[in-house]
Amino acid sequence: MTLSAIELKRQFPILHQQVNGHPLVYLDSAATSQKPLAVLEKLERYYKEYNSNVHRGVHTLGTRATDAYEGARERLARFINAKEPAEIVFTRGTTTAINMVAWSYARTVCGEGDEIVLTPMEHHANLIPWQQAAKATGATLKYIPLREDGSIDLAEAEKVITQRTKIVALSYLSNVLGIVNPVKEIIAIAHRNGAKALIDGAQSTPHMKVDMLDLDCDFYTLSGHKMCGPTGIGALYGKRELLERMEPVEFGGEMIDHVDLYEATWKEIPWKFEAGTPIIAGAVGLSAAIDFLNEVGLDDIEKHDKMLAAYAYDRLSGMEGVTIYGPKEGRSSLVTFNLDDVHPHDVATVLDAEGVAVRAGHHCCQPLMRWLKVTATARASFYLYNTEEDIDRLVASLQRAKEYFSHAIG
Repeated sequence: MTLSAIELKRQFPILHQQVNGHPLVYLDSAATSQKPLAVLEKLERYYKEYNSNVHRGVHTLGTRATDAYEGARERLARFINAKEPAEIVFTRGTTTAINMVAWSYARTVCGEGDEIVLTPMEHHANLIPWQQAAKATGATLKYIPLREDGSIDLAEAEKVITQRTKIVALSYLSNVLGIVNPVKEIIAIAHRNGAKALIDGAQSTPHMKVDMLDLDCDFYTLSGHKMCGPTGIGALYGKRELLERMEPVEFGGEMIDHVDLYEATWKEIPWKFEAGTPIIAGAVGLSAAIDFLNEVGLDDIEKHDKMLAAYAYDRLSGMEGVTIYGPKEGRSSLVTFNLDDVHPHDVATVLDAEGVAVRAGHHCCQPLMRWLKVTATARASFYLYNTEEDIDRLVASLQRAKEYFSHAIG
């Protein structure tokens, strides 16, 4: 990392404020990351200088907007090492992207006797669409069991993924356990059995280099707002041959080739999936975010985030009455925990009173919460602008919260 986290923090205006009379410590980047000046200024410039619809016009502003929009697609394709920009479909985010695959692909390849394989740690966005696809097609959902620490046993994956499996869908990085899953190995298992693999990259893409050609996954999803970009923009990566087989899930302007009163034909990929006015400003902002992350360096970001996760794990595990979920090793960018006998919403509220922002709840992972035998947890998640001092503030505030609740309960 060419710049220190302290220097990087200066580029994020929102982080320089007081919350409840205390300097803000933002530890909720797994929910959404903050945005650097480079992204904010690019968005402002778009709206001030070349706001226009794309593809349809021949005037100067339309050409500039189209170049920026399609340039963002090219940048993202390079960023994740896709074979070509046509394999990148812009979406509202990871949720929309997974739903596209579950509706347009799964419902054409799955039927009675077929299987869709997931893990119990999946975010609801990578669970409910497959539940609905299974109900619609008669396919069966199966789950790779987790080890006691929440990690995936590849031997168990070999047993669960069979010749009946059509799709394997799992997260690269768990938003609760902080585990970096062995996705490359699971993708290989899926392919040996004739199945396709979808990787939920919402949490992984901001924190590490991802390489579609190396992973050889069939589908990959991401959300711009978790990687320093705007909300409302994300993408579906799909191998060309699969995207070409899939039908659009939205219909209307922009995605058509020819229309008459009773029939219509579609544009080529990726445009057949992008009906209506696309998320132009979002793509412009995402492009700026990609440039920013490349400048900082994904390798350095990964090392930094893993260092913070290890530091937080060590600090929190040294506190009596604190339970941490997930293994110590192989952890990236977050620590999920509970304070004994205190609801995590109450913990988060007390921390917020001291300017420390953490997430509390089930994190859109209710099945995993039940597996952990809890209803909710608190989660501190880190990014390139966080420091060890931020974690020290978390620990100090949590210690005061512990003392407060001890007196209140006692």
